[in-house]
This record gives sequence, C-alpha cells and structure tokens, in this order.
Amino acid sequence: METLVGQANPPATADADLIKDVTDRTFLQDVIEASQQVPVLVDFWAPWCGPCKQLGPLLEKVVREARGALRLAKVNVDVERGVAGQLGIQSIPAVFAFKGGQPVDGFVGALPESQLKAFVQRLLGPGAEPMGYDEAIEAARLALEKDGDVEGATEDFLAILAEDPANPAALAGLARCYIAANAPDKARETLDKVPANANNHPDVEGAQAALALLEQSADAGEVATLRAAVERAPDDLQARYDLAVALFGAGDKAGAIDHLLDLVKRDREWDEQAARKQLVKVFEALGPTDPLTLSSRRRLSSLLFS
Repeated sequence: METLVGQANPPATADADLIKDVTDRTFLQDVIEASQQVPVLVDFWAPWCGPCKQLGPLLEKVVREARGALRLAKVNVDVERGVAGQLGIQSIPAVFAFKGGQPVDGFVGALPESQLKAFVQRLLGPGAEPMGYDEAIEAARLALEKDGDVEGATEDFLAILAEDPANPAALAGLARCYIAANAPDKARETLDKVPANANNHPDVEGAQAALALLEQSADAGEVATLRAAVERAPDDLQARYDLAVALFGAGDKAGAIDHLLDLVKRDREWDEQAARKQLVKVFEALGPTDPLTLSSRRRLSSLLFS
C-alpha cells in the first residue's frame, strides 16, 4: 500500500469492453449505471505506486477470465480525485466492488491471485461458474517448494479452499504446507477432506506419501545418533535404513536417497526389498518430475539391472 502522493502519468491501455479508464465525469455511466447489469470492480491506482503495478495486471486477468460476468474500471487518483475523495480513499491500491449501483465490498493493498479470485467468486455469488484455480495453485505450490514460503502458500491454499472446499490439488497443497511445518495431525485432517473419488489424484497421492514418510521419521531416531551408528558399523543395514528415514524427515532428501541406494547396492533383498520400496515412496512424495526423482530413478535402475 502507498499513500496518495506522486506525479500524474497516462494510464495503461485497457480492453475497451471489459476494462475502462474512468474519470470523475464518466464514473456515473461506467460504474454506477454499468453495475446495474454486471458487477464492476473499481481499481484506484497511480503510476508511481509499486503495489498497483502488481495488482493491476492480476485484476485485468481475472476480469478477462470471468468472460463478461464483471467489468473493471480503472481510476488514476493523480488525475481523478473527486470520486476517490468521496469514498474516503487514503491509500492505494484500493479496490471497490459495485453491484446494483452501490459499493458492496472492497479491499486495500495488493492481493495474491488466489485471494483475488476468491474475492471475485464471492462477488459473483454461489451460482456463478467457478473461477479457474490451476494457475493460483501452481503459484502457491512454487511459493512453498521453490521459495520455502510456508505461511504465504498456506494462505493461498486456504483462500482457494474457501471457494472450492473439495479441490483435491488445493487440499494436497495445504497438506504439504502442514507437512513442511511439521504438523502431521493438521496434514492428516486436511487429507481426510479429499473426496473419495479424488484419492488417486497425483497431488493427493504425493501428499499422502510425504505424510507417511514424515510420520515414519518420528520413530526412526535422532540423525546424529544413527549417523554415528552407521559410521561405527557400515554393514548394519537396519541402522542405515533408519538413518535414511530420519534424514528424509529432517529435510535431507538427497542424503536419504543416497543411503537407500547404498542399501540396495549392498543387499537389494534385505528385509523383503525394504530399501527399494522406501525409494518408491520417496519418489512418490517428491513427484515424478522432480529433478531428484529423475536422477535417482536412473541410479536405481542401473543398480537393479546391472
């Protein structure tokens, strides 16, 4: 959010039908009257406002995705101060939703795409066609896996689930967040909400595998103690297996895989192929396209078929 100071610049070009640059003079026609037909989002922005530059493109994208179910009116507060003053706007970006000629909802500040879609879904009502969540889910997933932003990803998945409670990918993503936060009970509670016909969804299966590995690691023992045991007795296969389990729970996925592959190399039949089976669980938890999965599968294949 930024306060209302700065220099005027011309606004960006918008779609003529759905997205308009609105002035104080045209506000009555383009917002008040137009909102009698479809809801209108009014984006109060300024060219110098950093958060406005983040929010503006997302607003335009969501409006286009709604395919005519709502419109966007953009008001440059550096140039058009009348309506902004009447609505008491003191910081931007500020978004007001008009419906039936009246402001009915709004927010201040830049929202992530998932929360913005949830806002629009509430505005359109329960009978509206659900907004697409694929990109929002992918963005939340990347925030968790690439950036390590557990809190932000959790908020994004919760926002999606507020509008689509049975979305299996979002439920799996939220469970992953709880797994990353070492909260297995919350993760299990979340996965229990997955509809029965979606239990074989790839994201759900991966989250279930990750949760099983986390719960398993709780009983494996301390990493330092197990590492010392393996160093003392390299042929103690149970200690090596337990170390691999503990390492995965501690977040050292590559280290866990190395020890499991070493187990396969030493004795692939040990404990009814426990090491190979554990590797399959790890690959499922990481996902089939994870670089570590791809490289480790090749290493496993070379051991099994050499």
